[in-house]
Amino acid sequence: MSKSIFYFPAYHTGGKAFIMNNNSRTDEGLTLLGSKHTTYKDTYAPEVLETFTNKHPDNDYMVTFRCPEFTSLCPITGQPDFAEIVINYIPAERMVESKSLKLYLFSFRNQGDFHEDCVNIIMKDLVRLMEPKYLEVKGVFTPRGGISIYPFANYAKPGTKYEKIAEERLFRSLDMR
Repeated sequence: MSKSIFYFPAYHTGGKAFIMNNNSRTDEGLTLLGSKHTTYKDTYAPEVLETFTNKHPDNDYMVTFRCPEFTSLCPITGQPDFAEIVINYIPAERMVESKSLKLYLFSFRNQGDFHEDCVNIIMKDLVRLMEPKYLEVKGVFTPRGGISIYPFANYAKPGTKYEKIAEERLFRSLDMR
């Protein structure tokens, strides 16, 4: 079993060393994290998304991902569109692995979709993948033709307290930049 020893400052641990098991997630089926042979897909690739078990499903906590270098193509002109994609979610049983998310988002690079479509596709793919308690995706697209577009889409698990949060955040997004 592969182990690493971590030393933390004395004021945190009294100078004790902790042993952390590097193999604690090997049974999760993750194939991309730690791989030295990363393949960047040149077409939309939701199949690259991977998940792992949430060790704290009883806690409500928010996970945020920011992808400041998102690109896609205008489906009409073929011109590139640039955006920052922000994903917030409250996990249930499964969580998205960040390297797979990065590769998935990069797969939009040659995808011809309107800004609103990209944001909704990302949201729906992540909901199908993880079945989170709550999830939102916002696209902050660089202006083209003198106009900015900031699409926002969200999801809440039906029949839960998160539905009210989704409604509030959707209408609050009208004022968000």
